[in-house]
Amino acid sequence: MTTIHFDAAACNLCRQCIEKCPFGALTLGDEGLEVNEKCRMCGVCVKVCPVRAIRFEQKPSRDPADKSKWKGILIFAEQENGELHPVTYELIGEARRLAAKVGYAVFAVLVGGEETEKNAEELLPYGVKEVFYYQHPGFSGFRADCCADAVADCISQLRPSVVLIGATALGRSLAPRLSVRFHTGLTADCTKLDINPNTDLVQIRPAFGGNVMARILMEYSRPQFATVRYRVMDRAEKTDGPTGRVKRMPVSDAMARSGIEVLKISPLPREKTLEEEEILVVAGRGAKNEEGVALVRSLAEALGGRLCFTRPMAECGLGDGGSQIGLSGRTVRPKLIITCGVSGAIQFTAGMSGSECIVAINSDPNAQIFSIAHYCVVDDLFQAVPAILEQLETGKEAL
Repeated sequence: MTTIHFDAAACNLCRQCIEKCPFGALTLGDEGLEVNEKCRMCGVCVKVCPVRAIRFEQKPSRDPADKSKWKGILIFAEQENGELHPVTYELIGEARRLAAKVGYAVFAVLVGGEETEKNAEELLPYGVKEVFYYQHPGFSGFRADCCADAVADCISQLRPSVVLIGATALGRSLAPRLSVRFHTGLTADCTKLDINPNTDLVQIRPAFGGNVMARILMEYSRPQFATVRYRVMDRAEKTDGPTGRVKRMPVSDAMARSGIEVLKISPLPREKTLEEEEILVVAGRGAKNEEGVALVRSLAEALGGRLCFTRPMAECGLGDGGSQIGLSGRTVRPKLIITCGVSGAIQFTAGMSGSECIVAINSDPNAQIFSIAHYCVVDDLFQAVPAILEQLETGKEAL
């Protein structure tokens, strides 16, 4: 995406644009004005130019990037409360799978406080060629502006073809800032990735409320940014005899200086997310009403699991949207999932098909959910669930 156009013939070399740029994004090179990754597209350079030699546009360019100059896959290794976020290992696993198809190497970048070096070392056994880390007291806690500065610095030096970031609260804040700085695209909340022989990343994600699976490509720009849903990709396995290395990157005080002032930090109690639950019980349209939902909830509580819902149940007010499973909700991979009255539409099954054990209860013997279930119960949930509850109670009494 080309955003700043420089007319060398009109320029009188006054350098006002360089001096007035608040981000230090402009320099004067051999071929005229050069723009680096610090550019925020604020337009100050356009306003201060006395001869109007700079034109600012925000539209896609059809001038393709030289793909041969962008190689490798970089993953952003997120840290949470001093520990690596589990999505990091899923990103590495997916990056290694994609890299093997086009002969790329996998790299990682971390930004944080004193625990960062230790966390960087922990990534080497997972097949990462090089781990770059930016460690500074100013990076403690997430500040989007200076964290973006550090990651952008890494991208500028490494020039990766693909950058993968977890679709977490932090990742969703960081990724768009980076894509804007490099004037390229970003596909958010990807559920599947592939890569073409020409290194174009195929980014697949739900669209139109989960009714369509969109395949998105960035044919003209590099790097290619994508955020990936947590608990969707396979976790990376450790490799035999890792040969990667860790590299500490220089951090200036200016890079670690944030425009955000943190007045107070009050950690919230850590609660299990839906993606981290090992046992889930789903109420589908077959639950019909509040009585049916209460019955399914009883089963979830008896198993020590969590109640969740299909999209129709959430939309009609019988379910909680935050506990909705499917392409338009959450993607889960529990050890056990029991669906009660769920038909098994593709929008739902795509969000839970990776579960270790799927038990489906449905009165329709031809229900789609049975095609992916490991155990199928053809019965009315109002008959089946009480019977299961009775068996569970009997088993507890026997203990």
